[in-house]
Amino acid sequence: MKKRTLIWIGIASIAFLTADTSFGVTIPAGTPLVVRTLHGIASIDAPGTRFPAELAKDVVVNGKVVLPLGTKVSGQVATSKRTHTSSQRLSVNITDVQVGGRSLPIKTAGAIGLEQSTHKTRRGVSVSTYSYQVPSGRRIEFRLAQPLNL
Repeated sequence: MKKRTLIWIGIASIAFLTADTSFGVTIPAGTPLVVRTLHGIASIDAPGTRFPAELAKDVVVNGKVVLPLGTKVSGQVATSKRTHTSSQRLSVNITDVQVGGRSLPIKTAGAIGLEQSTHKTRRGVSVSTYSYQVPSGRRIEFRLAQPLNL
């Protein structure tokens, strides 16, 4: 009987230690999310095109890490320069985050600093191109538009 009790206590202890303790936490709106793209994003990608990314920085609430570095997220192109006559810029948002084996929908307020960098000729003249690529591995900052309940 004692052996069985000890086994159950051991199993419960392991389950407690491995449980994701971030559940029950709310990440407030306005919290920055810094992600790293896992694939390139082109300025001519169609709106709705999805892309994978991961957190490049821990998300901390009240001094506690609630979403660790490397957490998988997915994003989506909101607007793009799909045609030569389009005046829209490339804008993307994060749409969901993987937490505890499940996908949670999130809303962000658009990427910060995703604009095209101008290219310069050998003579130093700035040139803007119609299409450009946000490379894989690029760090992009977003802000939560709505609170996220974990």
